[in-house]
Amino acid sequence: MRLPLIPVAELTPEQRELYADMKSGIETSFKGFRAICDNGSLIGPWNPWLHEPGFGKASWDLVKALASNPSLPKNVREVAILVTGTHFHSGYELYAHVLVGEMRGLSDEKISTIVAGCRPTDLTREEGVAYDTAFALVNGGVLPELLYKTAVETFTAHGAAELSYLVGLYCLVSVTLNTFDVPVPEEN
Repeated sequence: MRLPLIPVAELTPEQRELYADMKSGIETSFKGFRAICDNGSLIGPWNPWLHEPGFGKASWDLVKALASNPSLPKNVREVAILVTGTHFHSGYELYAHVLVGEMRGLSDEKISTIVAGCRPTDLTREEGVAYDTAFALVNGGVLPELLYKTAVETFTAHGAAELSYLVGLYCLVSVTLNTFDVPVPEEN
């Protein structure tokens, strides 16, 4: 880990405000994996965002925008997030979203196949569109027209945009985690 965890008592006023907002959001919306240490320090992408609160707040605001009232089903979101985390070999991201994916109804077989870099054969239609869209986006270039139309047809124009922004967000999260070599937490 390239950045030390910031003890709560050592946060600057700017960091403290961001910390309070992120901690509240984590406790409300990010359950099932470890994101807060026993001493209150934030781990995962939240620690790097605290180190640079100007960037961190903007990143966190995007997380909140995509987490509040999502139109995409939870399992569909997790498929896209797992495809993205797998592409970047982002350990903490995969640790967290394997657990969340299980909680949101994805089978162990689907999850392990995605994490192995393959497309599961038993995806639902919606999960398949999410997989194909996320895979195409993280592998670069313009999203193929037919796939874009399929995403709009499946999720509506708003849902297709949400899927694109979700993949972009988790690219940001994965690159942040990889830049700062954020480890998978040790279990207590």
